[in-house]
Amino acid sequence: MYPLDLTKITISEARTLLDRGEVSSVELAKEYIDRIRNLEKSIDAFVTVTEDQALLDAGQADKRIHDGTQSNLTGIPMQLKDNICYSGIPTTCSSKMLENFVPPFDATVSRTLKNENAILLGKGNLDEFAMGSSTENSALKSTKNPWNIDRVPGGSSGGPAAAVAASECMFSLGSDTGGSIRQPAALCGVVGMKPTYGLVSRFGLVAFASSLDQIGPLTKTVEDSALVLQSIAGHDSRDSTSLDVKIPDYVSNLGTDLRGFRIGVPKEYFIDGIDLEIKKSVLKAIDVLEGLGAEVKDVSLPHTKYALAVYYIIAPSEASANLSRYDGVKYGFSERDAETMWEGLENTRSKGFGPEVKRRIMLGAYALSAGYYDAFYLKAQKVRTLIRQEFEEVFETVDVLAMPTSPTTAFRIGDKMDDPLQMYLNDIFTIPANIAGIPSISVPAGLVGGLPVGLQFMAGALQEPNLFRAAYAFEQSTDWHKQTPPL
Repeated sequence: MYPLDLTKITISEARTLLDRGEVSSVELAKEYIDRIRNLEKSIDAFVTVTEDQALLDAGQADKRIHDGTQSNLTGIPMQLKDNICYSGIPTTCSSKMLENFVPPFDATVSRTLKNENAILLGKGNLDEFAMGSSTENSALKSTKNPWNIDRVPGGSSGGPAAAVAASECMFSLGSDTGGSIRQPAALCGVVGMKPTYGLVSRFGLVAFASSLDQIGPLTKTVEDSALVLQSIAGHDSRDSTSLDVKIPDYVSNLGTDLRGFRIGVPKEYFIDGIDLEIKKSVLKAIDVLEGLGAEVKDVSLPHTKYALAVYYIIAPSEASANLSRYDGVKYGFSERDAETMWEGLENTRSKGFGPEVKRRIMLGAYALSAGYYDAFYLKAQKVRTLIRQEFEEVFETVDVLAMPTSPTTAFRIGDKMDDPLQMYLNDIFTIPANIAGIPSISVPAGLVGGLPVGLQFMAGALQEPNLFRAAYAFEQSTDWHKQTPPL
């Protein structure tokens, strides 16, 4: 007999129950639909709930399981961040600009999940066009942190992180441009993973900053994260930045013995300004890793201090180019009450975009302008190269780096909306991985004032097995991943 509360189990546990016939995909889907109905008014993690789609998917999954042709995610209830296209379901990017946009095609990851007969429960809320660290920049709703609904869930994948933390889905796919999977995962007490740039296809992901964006999973456990990545990783000819590499078996490498494993602790990630209790929690976590046999050593990444500045030149520059397509002509919101084409274009963009998106478009346009291109954008790209080279050098001496995910726990809703710089500083520990294109994961590592703390690991390009090995060993040696919000 299956557990009374199916929403509390992991993907791997659900896989066993489904394959044994102890529970059906339809029963599982209904449990999650009921949970969403009960919690959504207080959490607001979903932009769209797709009950009919979920039950249809579940029926197909049960047929496949009956035939013995199931795969890892067959019958598993999941959510997609609402900047990932799924044909026939609205993809709003939580923006007025796309509030009525229904894509006629699937993102590659959506197609993969359809092929596995995973169950789509709906689309997750985000900061508009994935620009933000709190999900308060959504034009549609403000998602709340399940641990304390007066607090933010982080961003921009706040809806996905909150949905997983509140057990409204078994996993969600988010996007990470400067920490948008890992930071909300840390603030909501779940596992958030950003793969190596190019490992997961970006086809069908609405672009923010194309050289930084990456799709990745938010899950309850490290093993679940490895299972989801196993399904979505791989080469895609429709994405020119997709890597054509052999995908290893991520799950088989999981274990708790870290003898001979080298962990670097970069001093630049324990700076003044970090919450002292978070620092204490992360240092305790590193002691746990050392107790499992890992060789822990101090390392230095001096160019890290420039990563935030580099990011806020490159990302807005790419955003200003990517968002130029929303002109009121091709698709999306269009302000027709105008005397000229140019007036219509101006009105469309001024009414269709929110304040944070406009701020980043203007920052990017300024950095790319004729008089400042060399001084800002070109220089930022040169520093980016130095940051990447620095990571490559340090990974010759260690297998992973360990550090905090966020300098603070979840802050109160509204606290930082009037101070963009303070909001941007929330991503100070996550941005370097995007700048360098390397994989990174955040796992639960404590509670401070009743709010979750995240421990972050980074590894060299395509070294996801090392990342999962360190994260799994820590997770299995502690109980932090078993803590759930007091809903």
